[in-house]
Amino acid sequence: MRRFAFSLCTIFLCHMIFATTSLRAQMASADKPAAMSAPTSGARAEFLGEVSYFEQRFTRLAEAIPADKYSWKPGEAVRSIGEVYAHVAAGNYFYAKLLGTPFPAGVDPKAVSALTDKPKIVQALKDSYAHLRGAVANIKDSDLESSVKLPGGRDSTVRGAFMFIAGHTGEHLGQSIAYARQNGIVPPWTEDRLKQDAAKPKQ
Repeated sequence: MRRFAFSLCTIFLCHMIFATTSLRAQMASADKPAAMSAPTSGARAEFLGEVSYFEQRFTRLAEAIPADKYSWKPGEAVRSIGEVYAHVAAGNYFYAKLLGTPFPAGVDPKAVSALTDKPKIVQALKDSYAHLRGAVANIKDSDLESSVKLPGGRDSTVRGAFMFIAGHTGEHLGQSIAYARQNGIVPPWTEDRLKQDAAKPKQ
């Protein structure tokens, strides 16, 4: 009889532990919005193409710049090489928030913009672009004409914000390329093209 009672208690406790664990998992997943699949056409897909383009350019260039050049700047009162990359990474989090996705838990964009260590900045760029891609994927096509406030308080739509983000990011990419060139560093994608051209048979 004691063995039977003990077995019943054991089964009951196991059931309670399983139920509690399952409930916690459900509550945890409920706190996080489910990520939507990336669009394959339309404005969001087109903007995600731009995001991927900038991500590839910025991360490859940031990796190509030597760590000792991250503090280089062309003059006073302007951002250094490393500060530009950190600014872009922090900006991606603000852009995601502008598009309706809050900052990830434990991420402070102001702290990101203050990074100076090359490995941390490169990782911050990759993390911020992953977050921005998720924010765009979570937007519904029906929300593209919804009103948003751009930096400076200017009124826009979500579709207009896409153009603003691409334009502003493009400015910093051009700035970063100029900084690299001034330090004798050829952008990696240009190096790739030069190697491909050199490998072609001469006419």
